[in-house]
Amino acid sequence: MSLNQPLESNITRGILKYLKTVDNCFAWKAHGGYYGVAGIPDIVCCLNGHFLALEVKRPGNKPTKQQAAVLGKINRAGGRAFVVYGVNEVREIVKEILTVEKKNTDAIMKGGDI
Repeated sequence: MSLNQPLESNITRGILKYLKTVDNCFAWKAHGGYYGVAGIPDIVCCLNGHFLALEVKRPGNKPTKQQAAVLGKINRAGGRAFVVYGVNEVREIVKEILTVEKKNTDAIMKGGDI
């Protein structure tokens, strides 16, 4: 691991700072601990009614088995869970979700199928 890679905590702060600028987005840092859920992703977010969970990693790192299991449970439950390595990935995820949502809304307004 290179020493000039950003710390996970700095990546997380940058992502949260970005998410605070997104309309209709409520996000927070989930803190682990004795009463917390093991493997819970670092950032939990509601974006226009979409549940997002973001496991933040330094470039080159991977989620633990427990973290991967929780991400899978979130996805199977209808949420969207991702491993992210920086704010640019999160921007792309947000853009994709909002683009799909807009296309669906436009189709409904025109009386078409989604």
